[in-house]
Order: sequence, then structure tokens, then C-alpha cells
Amino acid sequence: MSPRFDVIVCGSLHLDIVVHAEALPRIDETAVGSAWEQVCGGKGGNQAVQAARHGARTAMIGRTGDDVFGRTLRANLASAGVDIAAVAVDGETGSGMSVAILQNNGDYGAVIVSGSNLAIDALALPEMWTALGGAKVLVLQNEVPNPVNLAAAAAARCGGAIVVLNAAPARALTDGLLDLVDVLIVNRIEAEAMAGVSVHDRSSAIAALHALGSQHRSVIVTLGGDGLVLGEKSGGGVEIVAVPVKVKSTHGAGDCFAGVLAASLAKGSPLPEACQTANARAAAFVSRS
Repeated sequence: MSPRFDVIVCGSLHLDIVVHAEALPRIDETAVGSAWEQVCGGKGGNQAVQAARHGARTAMIGRTGDDVFGRTLRANLASAGVDIAAVAVDGETGSGMSVAILQNNGDYGAVIVSGSNLAIDALALPEMWTALGGAKVLVLQNEVPNPVNLAAAAAARCGGAIVVLNAAPARALTDGLLDLVDVLIVNRIEAEAMAGVSVHDRSSAIAALHALGSQHRSVIVTLGGDGLVLGEKSGGGVEIVAVPVKVKSTHGAGDCFAGVLAASLAKGSPLPEACQTANARAAAFVSRS
């Protein structure tokens, strides 16, 4: 029987408070901002929305608090066409949130409070996957506990799904998780942390591919304005240049890439083609076009 969904995202949901300012404040400095906005986020939520907007039948596995933030997050997913049957409501722990400062040049810094995201029940993941009806692609990130990712990846592998891990933010991974990952996505900072190789350009990113890859796993190192490099588990390597755009904000660009990549893979696109599609969509996203 074919899976019910194209993409299932298991991961984080945060309500982001975004403050616009000329620059990040220094220690002990009170900086003056120009505006603020409320944005539904969390890497998991962002990726699910982007996959759905790219035409994938998408479901979310996650957890929010029983609060205003949680209701806003669940409504945002539903309005984008994401199935929220497996988004649990926690009556004891508040929803995850973050505060981000967006600089005038488009760069940003953020502080995350994980809240209910840390209370996702890893033991319930196999049952959730089955109840949802499975998917062609599972997407994971590092904003939920390692045991959650491991359980979700194991359930997806048993169901024949492609497992995509966006290893962000960088952290030590549970033993065995990478063995269940088909596609690993990292930026230059995460690549350095995981591979122990300084990544500052395409050639050094290619060196990181060799350290992170294996015959069982493809690796994508994203380089922002320098594009990305892809190392396929078959042994081939591809460099993809960035699409030149005027950047308005880089906030959420990596999540856009991962969500569109997953949707493209679910449609049957080969990995290099899926990377090209996701790269172009991420460029449009940062320019807000």
C-alpha cells in the first residue's frame, strides 16, 4: 500500500518574535529597533509549510503548549495545508518560542526557548508514523531531542521512506542515527562541527563531504551566497552555484531549502535535480519574491 503522505516532518514548532534593528546589540548595550513582528517558525514547522507549498501532501509530528502561541502555530500549519493530527497539545509545558534580531543587511541572530518541543514522546513515534499512514520522505532537524529523531528515523526506514536530516543546530548525534539517514543537510558551521574540517569555500566544503559521507548517505553542504556542494552516496559530486538575488532576509532560508528538497524527492526527482529546485526556491525566498 502506498504511503498516505509525500512528506512527514518530525520536529520543532516555535513562535518567533522578530525584532528589526540596525545591528545586534553588544554586551550591556540596549539597542533601538525599528519594528517587530510575530512569525510562526521552528525549523520543523517551517519545513513542513514549505513542503506543502511546493505541492507535497505533508503532515507534521510535533508538540505545542496549550496556549496562545500553540494555537497560533497549529492554525498556521493547517492554513498551509499541513496535516496536524500528530501535533500533540501539552497541558503542562508552554510552546516553544524564539526571539530573533534581524539586521538591516539581512543577517540575524536568535535565542530559542524549546518548551514543549522537548516533551515529544519518542516511544510513541512508531505508532504516530503508522497512524498517519507513512510518507515517501521523512524530514528531521536538531531542535527536538535525539531519541525523538532516532525513533522517527527507525520508523520511517521500516516503512521504506527516504530519511532527510537537516543537522541544525549543530550538536552531537545519537549513536546510530546517521546510519538511518539517506540525505544529510548541513551548512558550513554544522559541517565544521561534525566533520572537524574548516569550511570557508567550495573546495573546503568538498573536503567536508568526504568526512561526512559514506556509501549509505548523501551529503549536502549549503554555503549561502556561494551555493552548495552535493556528495551522493554513489560517489559523485556536484557543485551548484547560488542564484543571484537581492537579499532581504536570510531568516528561514535553510528551512525553505530542506522543505522544497523533500517535496521534490517525494515527487521522484533525482537528488541533484531536487537540489537545483530547492536552491532556486531558497533564493526567491531570501529575496521575498
